[in-house]
Amino acid sequence: MNSILGYGFTMLGLTTSLAGVAAGSYALITKQHRLLRQVRQWTWLALIAAVGAFTVMQVALFQRDYTVSFVQSVGSPFTPPLYNFAALWSALEGSIILWTLVLAGYLVAVAVKFRQRVTDPLFGWALVVMYAVTAFFFGLMAGPTNPFVRAVVSADFQPRGPNPLLQNHVLVAFHPPMLYLGYVGFTVPFAFAIAALITGRVGEGWLVETRRWTVIAWGFLTFGIVLGAWWSYEVLGWGGYWAWDPVENASLLPWLTGTAYIHSVMVQERRGMLRVWNLSLLCSTFCLTILGTFLTRSGVVESVHAFSEGEVGTWLLAFFAVVATLSVGLIGWRGDRLRSPGAIDSPVSREAAFLANNVIFGALAFVVLLGTVFPLLAEAYDGTRLTIGRPYFDSLGRPIAFVMLFLMASAPVLPWRKASNELLSERLFWPAVLGVAAMVLAVALGGRGLYPVFTFGLGGFAAGAAGRQVVLAARRQGWRGFVGRTNGGMIVHLGVVLIAVAVAGSESYKTDRITELLPGESVTVAGHTFEYVNFDGNENDRRIHLFANIRIDDDEIYTPGRTIYRELGQPVTTPSVKPGFSEDLFLVLDEFSDDPEGPIRLRVIVRPLISWMWAGGILMALGTLLAVFPGSRRRGTEAVSAAVGRDVGGNRKGKREEGPSTPIPAGVASTEVAPNV
Repeated sequence: MNSILGYGFTMLGLTTSLAGVAAGSYALITKQHRLLRQVRQWTWLALIAAVGAFTVMQVALFQRDYTVSFVQSVGSPFTPPLYNFAALWSALEGSIILWTLVLAGYLVAVAVKFRQRVTDPLFGWALVVMYAVTAFFFGLMAGPTNPFVRAVVSADFQPRGPNPLLQNHVLVAFHPPMLYLGYVGFTVPFAFAIAALITGRVGEGWLVETRRWTVIAWGFLTFGIVLGAWWSYEVLGWGGYWAWDPVENASLLPWLTGTAYIHSVMVQERRGMLRVWNLSLLCSTFCLTILGTFLTRSGVVESVHAFSEGEVGTWLLAFFAVVATLSVGLIGWRGDRLRSPGAIDSPVSREAAFLANNVIFGALAFVVLLGTVFPLLAEAYDGTRLTIGRPYFDSLGRPIAFVMLFLMASAPVLPWRKASNELLSERLFWPAVLGVAAMVLAVALGGRGLYPVFTFGLGGFAAGAAGRQVVLAARRQGWRGFVGRTNGGMIVHLGVVLIAVAVAGSESYKTDRITELLPGESVTVAGHTFEYVNFDGNENDRRIHLFANIRIDDDEIYTPGRTIYRELGQPVTTPSVKPGFSEDLFLVLDEFSDDPEGPIRLRVIVRPLISWMWAGGILMALGTLLAVFPGSRRRGTEAVSAAVGRDVGGNRKGKREEGPSTPIPAGVASTEVAPNV
């Protein structure tokens, strides 16, 4: 019954989405406004179909309905409820269900948000594009990744449950949904960008429509990446958080181009410049989400994050090619309309800094993309298996990261058009003092090495610039000084600084030692004492857990060990972490003897400042949330837009836009606290 009902919901979603594409396109071409209103209402059918398919699969998982093929692959009567719920996105077919559910949710949200503009061609074509993307993912569910295939339950069938690594930490319930909310969320601004190219309304109007949607998607993706690093650190037992794994890179790539777009778009809003840049960055971001989906789900890479090989890879690669070709073609077609009415007046200006920001983010994205894809291309060409590891990414990425930190400090304080030497001296003096002080403090506390000390200095410089902006805004606006895109962006910058400092400190000053201990013996590592008390274990119907009791600094006991899941028989390392403000103590049980009185091999990793990374991620999420709410400057900008006679679509009121739109006059708004996220 679940198979039939789930597949029925899938076909309902596919039929509705295809009908939305066909009927929406026809209504827009023939200007059938009544039909267009009906097409908007069909979004609810798509959402009902996605929710129905998701609910049916969850019911099948909790009922242990092994007649559903997907439940056979990930279901188990011994899986706890939280991990049983999260099992839906632990394998390929279920992950597409979640992706489609999130996409249908965004589809309805857009339809509701713009319900008063249903006959506007910009909104209409954006809705058609979103319907087309939704139809593709419903099509995957109906065909190559059908999770509702009816299966035969043999007499010797033994349920295995999800991957052991996906049922031993609570973050598995939050990390993938956050990533999907980010990945899929970029569909909204992409759809409006394509609609702007189709209609020829390539001015600043479509940016106004989508800037919040873009910030929200970027925020979810950012927090999802940080949660993924946290999960890797807590679960995988290697003591790290980022290995430049191809699937990790697949999530980083759209984040890089999306971050560049969020900054670059302000130049177009303010001065009507960088239109081709912005459209290219946004289309690239959406294309990279599809490429990341291909890398994760095609089986072309081996990773603890990747799903098994299947037929879906060909479909995703074809969809990627179609989207990329369509985007490039439309941008080329509208080339004449995309000419900017302004130009950069000085290399020492905010628009020049944002252009440099685009180049730097683009360069880092290229470095990551090349290191990720080149081994796959080499293997496809002549069968050569190459491995591009951490030295490549670190050696090329580190200098780019330094430039990013410098731009993050200097760009917010630069005025539009041109900066005087006196103005730069005034605005950069105290941030520079804080940067130098950070370097001196780092050296005084024992910091050594050019890379980490320089990172601390740039981090202090960037933190000083961001903090200065927040303080000035708070003085003028009170508590509202923390709200709005400008000020929320500065909070995000402070979070980035915390992460940069955490990376430099945890990588440069970590201590990693492996030692053998007998019960009662102890070892001292980085000033901490680790005493092996005894060996212990427990078991239940689901798993066997073996662990060593380690007393740290004659105080609390921590329990690194191994967990063996009965259905799979696969041992999983279970690290134990003592977190702290200044450093984490990370314990891994490498080896142990069958004799409880025998020796163990214990790995001890001391990572300074690693907790600052998670704090930075939380601060970035908070800053994104603050940036979503309108500040006083946002309302002022909208008032200026109205004053110059522009509707929200970017056109002169009462007149169809035929050419480049006129930017908001420079100097209307203050440049002291400038948008920078």
